[in-house]
Amino acid sequence: MAEEGQVIGIHNVKEFDEQVRIGKEARKLIVVDFTASWRPPCRFIAPIFAELAKKNPHAIFLKVDVDEVRAIAARFNVDAMPTFAFVRDEVEVSSHRIVGADKNGLMDKVIELCGPVPSTSTA
Repeated sequence: MAEEGQVIGIHNVKEFDEQVRIGKEARKLIVVDFTASWRPPCRFIAPIFAELAKKNPHAIFLKVDVDEVRAIAARFNVDAMPTFAFVRDEVEVSSHRIVGADKNGLMDKVIELCGPVPSTSTA
């Protein structure tokens, strides 16, 4: 299992379902990046997605290569990459999907759904 603040690569349906279960038990939002390594927009957004994971350790960030795990892409009806889906309590948060490498839209949606980053200072 990856540490908080890291993007977790998903390689099969069992891994995905386990992360969704963990998210539900921990009451965490799950942000899923449906990607294809050969798509330039996916390569563009990958470091931004990784940075969001670092800045939002109170959420779970998953990367699903649609060519490797087609069953999950089909489950979410993904037909363009990148697509970002948001899952809470084992269900996709409706009307919050982002299609395309929309850096600002992705950052705004993560903040909206995750809330502000918890403060670590005691001052």
